[in-house]
Amino acid sequence: MKSIAVFNNKGGVGKTTLAYHLASAMADLGRKTLLVDLDPQSNLTLYGYSPEELEDLWKEEDDFIEDFPQAKKVSTQAKYKKITSTTRSIHFLLKPTEDGVDELKKLPPPRKLAKNLDLLPGRLSIHMFENKIASRWSEAFQSDPLAIRTITNISRIIKSYGATRKYDVVIVDTSPALGILNKIVISTSDAFMVPCAPDMFSVYGIKNIGRALNSWIRDFSLLEKIVGERHSKDLPAIPVSFLGFTIYNARKRGDASNEWKIAKAHYNYAKQIPFAVEEFIPKETISESVSDVISDPIGGTSVMYSHSTIPGMSQKYRVPIWSVPDHENLSSEDRSSVSPNRNQYVETKSAYKTFAEDVISRLGV
Repeated sequence: MKSIAVFNNKGGVGKTTLAYHLASAMADLGRKTLLVDLDPQSNLTLYGYSPEELEDLWKEEDDFIEDFPQAKKVSTQAKYKKITSTTRSIHFLLKPTEDGVDELKKLPPPRKLAKNLDLLPGRLSIHMFENKIASRWSEAFQSDPLAIRTITNISRIIKSYGATRKYDVVIVDTSPALGILNKIVISTSDAFMVPCAPDMFSVYGIKNIGRALNSWIRDFSLLEKIVGERHSKDLPAIPVSFLGFTIYNARKRGDASNEWKIAKAHYNYAKQIPFAVEEFIPKETISESVSDVISDPIGGTSVMYSHSTIPGMSQKYRVPIWSVPDHENLSSEDRSSVSPNRNQYVETKSAYKTFAEDVISRLGV
């Protein structure tokens, strides 16, 4: 199993759309895939739940998120068994460690989205766990077991799901921030990728990510040396691997005089991204399987061009873009706008398949 974090510290770059469709393409390629929503906004989760369903799930968990040991204490055995045997948010799974009590004996089942594709839903309250990481971070350097358990808990939960449910790939959606939660998520993942818009913000985003990575790698290297072999087994043995970048939502120009056939204003920024990668991304994060293609966008131009408004239809019907035209519940109003553009929807399947195959190649699996 390989875990991949999808991250950029700039919002609005199509990160969640990319994560969901990459996972869907992986599943279609026969790779059993788990999506984990660690962005407090929980937009990825809305590919698997209606807002009403998600509200019901969160309400069921409210007492446990407020005070897990107390909620467990006042629950009947039957009620506790019921709530822990149905899909739970990632914050619910992390909450026992956050509150300093024993972890769940058995992990609840994920939400099944499609064949080979499951989801661990997000929750707005994940900032509480991030605050706990921050408060315990320094204690980890004193080999405090609970602090180390807190830092490694996300990774251990992901690995547990991978082992028990035989996932090939876990794709983690993250928030657009360089805080301590993403420090943990990215540093303890096997790999990460950066979706980029063709603009100034993504160029600077690569610079910020590179600087942060250098600091994170030093911190975890020092932590591993201090805590010793007994406590370091769940800490990253090697730095996270940088898979590369995408250019996402660029305007396609058939007559453009550049190799990517995108509008000149977009091209001028897009071409700066490989140079930012070369200069700022730490060399120890770039593996041999990636080094020769590090200056090329993942999947080439396969997902580079703007999808216009069609990702909104994908999330509305909670299926990949390419499945929207044949959705059985497509409203008559939406059908009138989707049907004339059917090819545009359907062709995204081969595009994301190409993208997913390049990700698999860069993972070296």
